Amino acid sequence: MSTTARRTAVRRSTTRRAAALLLGAALVTLSATACNSTGGSSVSTEAKQTVAAPAAGTDAAKPAESKPADTAKAPAKVGDTIALKGNDPADTADVTLVKVVDNAEGADEFTHPADGKRFVAIQFRIKASGKKAYSDAPGNSAKVVDAQGQAFGTTIADTKAGPSFQVPANIAPGESALGFVTFEVPKDAKLDKAQFGLDSGFAPQTGQWKLG
Repeated sequence: MSTTARRTAVRRSTTRRAAALLLGAALVTLSATACNSTGGSSVSTEAKQTVAAPAAGTDAAKPAESKPADTAKAPAKVGDTIALKGNDPADTADVTLVKVVDNAEGADEFTHPADGKRFVAIQFRIKASGKKAYSDAPGNSAKVVDAQGQAFGTTIADTKAGPSFQVPANIAPGESALGFVTFEVPKDAKLDKAQFGLDSGFAPQTGQWKLG
């Protein structure tokens, strides 16, 4: 394939993804307006606790030792899972921030960040934990926040960090999907947090992970 043909193919693919993202955001906005008319929102930084299997030679029936109720919980970090709720009570998901790839390289010779900026690719795992399937554009749902409090949304770019989510991502109840979303941020930006919300970010609850 010639350079011109490859460039044209990349441009068409980007255009299709952009259209899908915009359409998904528009549909979710209408749904959120209808389902969440009472208002109110929250940010969750609490990691979902996992139950470890009993060690060999221990009594599995023995109850786990309880921890003091007032113990301060550390904010969720890379590798942690946050349980999130959507506008519909049946729409819930366990979202894990799996990996952060800073200064990610574009997937092809035509994909580069703008001058003075860099790509940051973040890998999420989304598990549809409720009765309703997850059907959304994960790129609409994520953002990063720097140390100054400036937030950055995702950009439509694939990187060599790994495969991006399909758009839309359709996940049956009980199943999960893994994929990257990409951000284009200033070269000198010190990223502090990553956020993710269901319903293209319009859900009343947002998960937040501490970076670094």
